[in-house]
Amino acid sequence: MSEPTPWRRILKKPTARIALFVLGIVAVAAIAGPWLLPAGAKNLSANQFAPPSLGHLFGTDLNGRDVLYRVLEGARVSLLVGILGALISFFVGTAYGMIAGYAGGKLDSTMMRVVEILYAVPRLVIILVFINAFDTHLKHWLAGVGADALIGYSRIVILVFSLGLIEWLTMARIVRGQVLSLRSQQFVTAARSLGQSHAKIILRHLLPNLVGVVIVYLTLTIPAVILDESFLSFLGLGIQAPQASWGSLLSDAAQVINPIRSNWWLLVFPACVMSLTLLALNFLGDALRDALDPKERR
Repeated sequence: MSEPTPWRRILKKPTARIALFVLGIVAVAAIAGPWLLPAGAKNLSANQFAPPSLGHLFGTDLNGRDVLYRVLEGARVSLLVGILGALISFFVGTAYGMIAGYAGGKLDSTMMRVVEILYAVPRLVIILVFINAFDTHLKHWLAGVGADALIGYSRIVILVFSLGLIEWLTMARIVRGQVLSLRSQQFVTAARSLGQSHAKIILRHLLPNLVGVVIVYLTLTIPAVILDESFLSFLGLGIQAPQASWGSLLSDAAQVINPIRSNWWLLVFPACVMSLTLLALNFLGDALRDALDPKERR
């Protein structure tokens, strides 16, 4: 009997099937939901702080906007930042770790010291430096090229790059450790004896053996980036109005909740959708790790 494919091994796990179902629902709702809701859902109205009802399933906020629409709009931003930030982390961390692990010696030691120095710098400081240094310049550049419609999204672009350039550190260390164990294997020695260049050895022999580990960590990096973006937006350092993310929605809810009137739906619904998405991504990462782990297959 042939060995089941990784995809079948993933689908054998009930938690993986549930995680994929939840992620599929969230993705479809984030993409199509805002278009399917009534046109007035995104507009300001006098119907402030209306509790959940048939007309407004998640209630309304301070400005009378439909909270369901805001949650789905926030899902677009949070998922986009999470996926793009994780991809930047994937490319930078994989390239850096492979070069360090393959080179070894002084170059490896120097590159890892750089990683340790960057680890010591607080993430919040790095992101604040990026926002203050590039936000104004990016807005001027977008205005100069006639892309006025994108000026409001300049901070989202900066957040994507800054979060991606923060999360790559752990990826680099994981990849570097794997390369250190692979470079002494016989297939790498044989490739060197055949006169293959270092670039071909890295791309054709080492990289395919790292795909499983890298994909697993990539899946786990997405919720980490989403959580970082939500935390920054909650503090008012991330997404700015009128754009919305899950973090900014939680921040808005925290400002209007008080002992006299709780308006609980403003906090509960964004928090539940965000928590379900992060849990699903983590469960999917665990399932991928088990499916791609040779020990688990045996």
